[in-house]
Amino acid sequence: MTPVATFEFILLLLVAILGLEVLARRTRLPPAAALIVGGIALAFVPGIPAVSLDPDLVLVLFLPPLLMEGAYFTVWSDFRRHLPGILSLAVGAVAFTTLAVGVVAHLLVPGLPWAACFALGAVVSPPDAVAAKAVLARVSLPRRLMVLLEGESLLNDAAGLVLFRFAVAAALTGAFSIGDATLTFGVLALGGVAVGAAVGFAWVKLLRYLEDVHLMIAGTFLLPWAAYVGGEAVHVSGVIATVTAGLIFGWYQHDIFSANLRLRGTAFWQVMIFLMEAFVFVLIGLSLRGVVERLGGAGDAIETLAVPVAGVVAAVVLSRFAWVFGADLLRVGAARLLGRPGPAAAPAASAVMSWAGMRGVVTLAIALSLPAAMPGRDFILAAAFAVILVTVLLQGTTLGPLIRLLRLEADAGEDGRHLPRATARARMAQAQLAAIEALSRDADGAIRHPRLLEQYGHRAGAAARYSEAPETFAGNRADHYRVLLATIAAGRAEILRLHRSGEIHDETLHVLEHDLDLQEMTAETARG
Repeated sequence: MTPVATFEFILLLLVAILGLEVLARRTRLPPAAALIVGGIALAFVPGIPAVSLDPDLVLVLFLPPLLMEGAYFTVWSDFRRHLPGILSLAVGAVAFTTLAVGVVAHLLVPGLPWAACFALGAVVSPPDAVAAKAVLARVSLPRRLMVLLEGESLLNDAAGLVLFRFAVAAALTGAFSIGDATLTFGVLALGGVAVGAAVGFAWVKLLRYLEDVHLMIAGTFLLPWAAYVGGEAVHVSGVIATVTAGLIFGWYQHDIFSANLRLRGTAFWQVMIFLMEAFVFVLIGLSLRGVVERLGGAGDAIETLAVPVAGVVAAVVLSRFAWVFGADLLRVGAARLLGRPGPAAAPAASAVMSWAGMRGVVTLAIALSLPAAMPGRDFILAAAFAVILVTVLLQGTTLGPLIRLLRLEADAGEDGRHLPRATARARMAQAQLAAIEALSRDADGAIRHPRLLEQYGHRAGAAARYSEAPETFAGNRADHYRVLLATIAAGRAEILRLHRSGEIHDETLHVLEHDLDLQEMTAETARG
């Protein structure tokens, strides 16, 4: 395609993405599933050009910002508290799946070398950050499960990539050392943490000097690629470097961002991440035609590869069940053996965690990066694509119903270690009232700002009463914000009427509309 034709094709994909997103929302399908199916349908429309994905470009283009966005919003205290469980999934489950898939692949295709079988296992072993986030955004889970699944999706790509590189090297050279692999993984992980920390702290310092809102948003846009490319350039894990930089940046953004910058920056990132996630899934669907062509056509591919590919898909799904349930039972058994019984085994939670192992762009990109001389390359490509389709289309669409069937409900996110949200809001209101009381009086004690004192006094009193007995004021609170939002809507309608009739200037409209937007956002947030 010419550059102009390529740009026009991208615009066509954007139109398709918007239509598929609307369809997914109206049919209550996970957007990832709708986008992949839509991409597959587009791939076989006459006149649609064949899409050939460069695996290195896919990883460096899509993975850093998507990892950064996940790390940025990660709750550090939860991440640190559940780090052993996250590592069990991100490293242990990935290694176990690689081993299980490798053994199954060798049994089903005896002529395939062991190293190539384990390379296949490494390709399909890490659940994908993009797929997991796209599916988890539409379900409601207890906080612990969300932290484990989101934390796993941030770190497991590094383990999968290391295993893949060693398996490919072993398949091509016949040499492999588990000691070297373990040492290399440790160096890559620790080096990634060091590079990510250096880049993250440097960016926090840099953004303080930019001052202009647009420059600071542009700076945040560059951060994920700076961390990822920097990590890869010094031959450490770019994935871990990006996650580390994102965690640091998310921790310090409260200190360096103004309210205006945070509103604008969040809006920018939401649109960018939406488009990137959508393009990833459509491109996965579009790439099916290229995979089928590499395999000599759909008929030949199904005839020769259907049984072994189905076996690999089953091994991927069942090995995760075995690891998650086994790890849960070992946790309970070890606690009892040490005389410190913790929570009992949770079959429902383990079932959901086992079923939430969606694969996506990383699996496809790794598979496409296989060298042409790799034994069994076509089989690995077919199996990788089948695993993506089954896990996203089957597991992704049934995860919500499974959660409802097992009656796993999201908790309030409040426990004995933290203040309830209503209490925290009351504390904040008291601090604001204290500031107003200190600043609203002259040296002789005369009140200079009676309205502010009255407003914040009322707000602090209401917050205190609500924190003590939230159920008593729930109905009044809901009605309060309903009326408040109605007044904001009335104000918006009036300024639009004044503007349409030519009575106020566009600049006046924008200023007043911005004030109403802030009021509406505050009211919507407070209403919950």
